[in-house]
Amino acid sequence: MFQVIKQGTVIPFMKIAKPVEALCLLLVIGCIVLLGVKGLNWGLDFTGGAVIEVQYPENPSGDPVNLEEVRASLAKNGIEGAVVQFFGTSRDISIRLRPREGENQQGITEKVKTAVTSMNSGAQVTRSEFVGPAVGEELVTSGIVAIVVSLIVMLAYIAARFEWRMATGAVISLVYDVFVVLGVFSLMWVEYDLTVLASVLTVVGYSLNDKIVVFDRIRENARRLHKMPMDRLFDVSLTETLSRTIITSGTTLITVMALLLLGGEMIYGFSLALLVGIVFGTFSSIYVASTWPLLLKIQRENLLPMEIKKDIGEPEAEVPYPD
Repeated sequence: MFQVIKQGTVIPFMKIAKPVEALCLLLVIGCIVLLGVKGLNWGLDFTGGAVIEVQYPENPSGDPVNLEEVRASLAKNGIEGAVVQFFGTSRDISIRLRPREGENQQGITEKVKTAVTSMNSGAQVTRSEFVGPAVGEELVTSGIVAIVVSLIVMLAYIAARFEWRMATGAVISLVYDVFVVLGVFSLMWVEYDLTVLASVLTVVGYSLNDKIVVFDRIRENARRLHKMPMDRLFDVSLTETLSRTIITSGTTLITVMALLLLGGEMIYGFSLALLVGIVFGTFSSIYVASTWPLLLKIQRENLLPMEIKKDIGEPEAEVPYPD
């Protein structure tokens, strides 16, 4: 396997673990305060409203539809605050409207149709959907429940596979990842819809996979490096998995950056959540998930399997590492 870190090198991650952990805690508190003060820019999936898709005829010059002209035409017809975006091609646009009292789906659709045909008689409404506020509130509740349940199940899984201190560190780091993503969305006021919720759950799964790899190496080294102090053992394990982490996260980030820069407005939120989640998730695998077990005084004996009294031969020799 290609190695980014030279074999035998040990990076002393744990020497600065406590100050970095304090910075992580301040970052999470800042995100929580930001969410409490500013909140999230909830999308129509959660607030309710109308989604109308319009297709324009082929332009002889090949120029895309002018979205500013579409917004101006909608405003002339009494439709303010519409979110107008391309989707698919430069001839297809999506118009998203928040719910208004006294207006139904048919009335809104007719207003939009009048507005778009006034600037181009060939424009056609290809889709019209309406999400009621009650459905939106139900989706908010379901989204929160989905994240909480996934974290609880992961806590149980890691506690059963490794040890409760490791499970605690993993779940705290996953909560950290989620709050950082939500804090970025609140700060940048990017719309939070169902696709972003899906990406947050994807980040949780991706980040957990990275932490499981690190924990596996820590447990393996606890069996081999019999006399090494725990903080040094964690440094060795993190360094040994760092090449794999950099390569995996790096190749994933290349794809995510392509989606973010070239994917258009429709998947901008999805791509942004993945980008932030992968970057901070990789960081939290080192300075959150791996730091908490040490803060909770984990010992080598906690990671070793139950001893079976039979002749199993000599233990493996320790691998020498520089001090």
